Amino acid sequence: MKKKQSRRDFLRITATGALGAVVLANYSCRNSGKPAAEKGPADLRAFGIGLQLYTVRDAIAADVPGTLKKVSDFGYRYVELADYANGKFYGYTPEEFKKMIDDLGMEIISSHTQVEGVGVTLDSAKVMAEDHVKIGAKYCIQPWIVEEMRTTVASYQRMAANWNQIGRVMKDAGLQFGYHNHNFEFATVEGKIPYFDVMLAELDKDLVTMELDMFWATKAGHNPVDIIKKYPGRFRLFHLKDAYSSQPPFYEVTKDDIAPVGEGVINFKEIIAAKDIAGMQYMIVEQDQSRDGDMMVDIGKSITNLTTKILV
Repeated sequence: MKKKQSRRDFLRITATGALGAVVLANYSCRNSGKPAAEKGPADLRAFGIGLQLYTVRDAIAADVPGTLKKVSDFGYRYVELADYANGKFYGYTPEEFKKMIDDLGMEIISSHTQVEGVGVTLDSAKVMAEDHVKIGAKYCIQPWIVEEMRTTVASYQRMAANWNQIGRVMKDAGLQFGYHNHNFEFATVEGKIPYFDVMLAELDKDLVTMELDMFWATKAGHNPVDIIKKYPGRFRLFHLKDAYSSQPPFYEVTKDDIAPVGEGVINFKEIIAAKDIAGMQYMIVEQDQSRDGDMMVDIGKSITNLTTKILV
C-alpha cells in the first residue's frame, strides 16, 4: 500500500505560495419522501455535502479523473481542493480542472493551499486570487501554520495582520479568505490561547472566516458548539471529521483515531443544529487517515451516515 503523506509534507510539496479554500454546503431539500436505502447519487447531492480532496490524496495522485468520478458517484456535491502549485490544480490549468468537475455535476467551493506564517506578498496573493477565481472557488483557506511560527504570541499576531491583508486582496477579487484549525492553536502560548486570544480577537471577521474542524477542536478539549455560541457568525465552513474515542485534551494526536463521520463519538447533530448561529454556509467531510486502509469505503460511510442518520 502506498505510504501516506502527512498533511504538513503534502502542503509543503503542493502549495508553493498559495492559499486555499473551502468546500461543502447547504443541505436543504433533504426530505425526498423516498426511503434512505432507495436514494441514489442525485438525491444525495440535494444534501449539499462536500469532500476535502486531501482525504483521497493517494487515489487522486494516481488517477485524477477516475477518483473524481468515484467521489461524484458517492453523491458528493462539492469538492474542496488541496493541490495548487504554479498556477495549476492537480497538474491541470484552472479551466481544465473546473471542466472535469462541472462535467461530473459537482462544484468547487474552496481550496486549501499553503501560505506560510511569515507572510505572503500582496502581489502573489493577487495571482492566487486570480487562479482561484478562474476555477470558480468561493473560498481560499490557509490550512496550516509551520511550527516555528507558533512559538510566541507576537508571531501569531504578525500572521493575523498578514491574513487581514490577504483577506482584503481576496475580497476585492470576489473570494473569501479563511483559516482551518488543527489542535495546536488551542495550546497555551505565553499565557494566551492563540485561537481565541489572537485569531478570533484580531482577525477581521469580514475578511477572514474560520473553517472549524470538529475533530481537532474536540481533541483540544473544546466543544465546537460552545465555540460557535461564543463567536457567532464566524464559521462559514464546517469540517466534519469524527473521532473513534473520547480522550482527555491532548496535542499529540494519533491519526488512527480519526473516523468516518457518524462512526465515532462526536455529536454532529448538535453541532449542525448550531449552523445558523455559526453562519455556516458549507459542510465538508475530511478524513486525514483511514484506520482500515480503504478511504473510498470510509467516504462512503461518511455520506451514508450524514444522509440517513445525521441530517434527517
